[in-house]
Amino acid sequence: MNIKISDTEKQQTILITYYTRTGNTEKFADQIKQLVGGDLFRIEEVDKYPPSYQDVLKVSKVEIQNQYKPPIRRSVENIDQYDIIFVGTPNWYGTIAPPVLTFLSIHDLTNKTIIPFATHGGGGEQRCLSDISKNSSQSKVLDGIVLYGSQAESFNNKIFEWLKELQIFDNTLI
Repeated sequence: MNIKISDTEKQQTILITYYTRTGNTEKFADQIKQLVGGDLFRIEEVDKYPPSYQDVLKVSKVEIQNQYKPPIRRSVENIDQYDIIFVGTPNWYGTIAPPVLTFLSIHDLTNKTIIPFATHGGGGEQRCLSDISKNSSQSKVLDGIVLYGSQAESFNNKIFEWLKELQIFDNTLI
């Protein structure tokens, strides 16, 4: 779906990309899609993380400390067609999940509008939004939002208000 940014007549195409392990960030992405349309793209790692949460913590901690970018299953082949790219991640050790770092590093996001969003299990924002911004340096990065993951079912009003503040859709859609 195309939407109109409120201060311009140009139709903007939207991609909502996200990484999720437990499904909370996916619920967040789905709710964004319900409000603004666009295409969904789930970032998936080639080598799955272990099923045990404690083992995921061990593996991801080492990856983050080493700034490791795990291979992902696929990239967005037609990234050029998108003007606005939402980038979603869970908060892992105060930053973005390593597969999201991979996504940001393999796609040319020059001159795109990036809108970060994140979920957390109690750690809050920490560096999640700033690290998405830092790894999108050739892009315009709008204000992101971080929400408590276990409340994913009730995100809709918060997401709506956030998108309204960003003026992502014109008044005819709200």
